[in-house]
Amino acid sequence: MDWFDSLSLIDGPVPVIVSVLGALGGVWLVVSSSRRFSRRALPIAATVAIVVTAVGYVVVEKVWRPFPDPIATTIYVWIGVGLAALFVVVPRLFAARGIAGKSTTVAAAVLVVAAAALHVNLEFDAYPTVGNALGVESAARIQFSDVPAEVAQTVTGTPLDSVWTAPRDLQVAGRITSASIPATASNFSARDAEIYLPPAYFADPRPLLPVLVLLAGQPGAPEDWLNGGKLAETMDDFARDHAGLAPVVVVADGTGSSIANPLCVDSPLGNVDTYLSRDVPDWIDNALQVDRNRAHWAIGGLSYGGTCSIQMATNHPDIYPTFLDLSGQREPTLGDRDRTVQEAFGGNSAAFTAVNPLDLLKSRRYPDSAGIFVVGSDDKDYKPGQQEMYAAAKAAGMDVQYVEVPGGHSFAVWSEGLRRELPWLATRTGLMS
Repeated sequence: MDWFDSLSLIDGPVPVIVSVLGALGGVWLVVSSSRRFSRRALPIAATVAIVVTAVGYVVVEKVWRPFPDPIATTIYVWIGVGLAALFVVVPRLFAARGIAGKSTTVAAAVLVVAAAALHVNLEFDAYPTVGNALGVESAARIQFSDVPAEVAQTVTGTPLDSVWTAPRDLQVAGRITSASIPATASNFSARDAEIYLPPAYFADPRPLLPVLVLLAGQPGAPEDWLNGGKLAETMDDFARDHAGLAPVVVVADGTGSSIANPLCVDSPLGNVDTYLSRDVPDWIDNALQVDRNRAHWAIGGLSYGGTCSIQMATNHPDIYPTFLDLSGQREPTLGDRDRTVQEAFGGNSAAFTAVNPLDLLKSRRYPDSAGIFVVGSDDKDYKPGQQEMYAAAKAAGMDVQYVEVPGGHSFAVWSEGLRRELPWLATRTGLMS
């Protein structure tokens, strides 16, 4: 079944086939010889779908506002299409003739919903393959209890590749595992972290590898970096070209749930700052045998995670002197400055300013920090903020770059951004010259 799991949901024949079948299913659902269905049931079902979608839009975008930025209108359109198929399927079943007609009706509704889901996925490229969408476990995954313990002999040096020779029996790919990182200092309710260990980590003597902490977006989860982010593939490709060497990657949870937005600060919404600046580094030091020199550590993230990465880099440059901001915002936000200050900082604007990266970059110098801002060339919402942050970071003395990648606000940009900038990260963190 590997061939099935590896089928692309982003390009190739599958999106075309599903779209065509969904269109045919839609035609079946709306065309019927029954006058009662055509004149009453179909208009009612369509109207209900439109109303429900519109109410959902108002609740999400105007009342609840769980996400800092509005969801694209096309997403709501496809949600409405899927709802319409579900609402019309019952009256269409009554209008259908015989078992064959009724079976075709159910199949048609499934195809329309599948096509709608596929097009929502195409907006973000979150699930590149069928296996990703079905949650198929990678063959490279191991239990954390099976991660080899510390070894007595280690290899150190800067750059590390200048003193490392891979053993002949070194495995060709890294391993993925997950672990709960205790929130000892922060008391933050974090989900399990996803961890990538490169081939060289399993060698004895073991090279002390640099660390990359990655953060997902919002809504999102750490495993997003393994699916749409193509983390394992990117790291394995790099390790294959560098004698098994690559950073140890810890994808930490920066939100606590899929839809929470704790702003990556310490506040009533959750002590994420302390979790990422104390609990996560302490756990890595104790649980993994890596390079503990913070000059060889980096942090990065996508969207919310990108914003969080520059927050960590400006508030804790001693821990994360290197960052990769992929499509981050110009500041942490709950939708607007007033709401953010009220809900997370008790109305204290000075408390917000004291931790806001843009304000810190205007008031402090960061001569030992470096980073890259990456954004999609078609990302009109986030590009201006990335350009502003880049200019502010450069003015504050950081060694920074601004990079545009073809695409919008999607995993196609973020996975490619990580792939492109991994050599720079490796050089910056002492892995290679």
